[in-house]
Amino acid sequence: MKVLVFVKATPNSEQGLPAPNEQLTKMFEDMGKFNEKLVKAGVMQEADGLKPSSAGKRIKFSEGHVSVIDGPFAETKELVAGYWIWNVKSMDEAVEWAKQCPNPMPGEEGMLELRPTYAMDEFSDLVDDEFMERDARLRKEVARQQKAKAKPKAKAKAAPVRKKRKVVRAKSKK
Repeated sequence: MKVLVFVKATPNSEQGLPAPNEQLTKMFEDMGKFNEKLVKAGVMQEADGLKPSSAGKRIKFSEGHVSVIDGPFAETKELVAGYWIWNVKSMDEAVEWAKQCPNPMPGEEGMLELRPTYAMDEFSDLVDDEFMERDARLRKEVARQQKAKAKPKAKAKAAPVRKKRKVVRAKSKK
């Protein structure tokens, strides 16, 4: 079961990156350890922090019209500051993992929201076989593209590191 875990935003997280401080450093250390546990357990699929809503846009669809709304967005309690994608056996397992998470908003009340995603087969009564086949092809193509992007990085890491040469300049005679 795939679960999207939202780290809810706060007024402070909407201000952007704060100045480094001891509390924040500890949170990043603790979060790094927590993420390591998630990865070792095969739970974490992806994770990232989000920039404040002032850097974002909303696209509104209304009766055939599409409009773009620039951030920031007013309702902080409705915003997201980061996310994980977890692969778990059940929502109960996701809750158990979430309860181990360090507070993502040091010095404030942090909140996580866990939302299970739909599996494509749950839409089978709503769409035809052609749609399901197209979706399967697209998912394969995305996986192929991600794999192709990952290969050059692996090769680059394996390449020997070249040392920079010091440029020696002759001293001029006066």
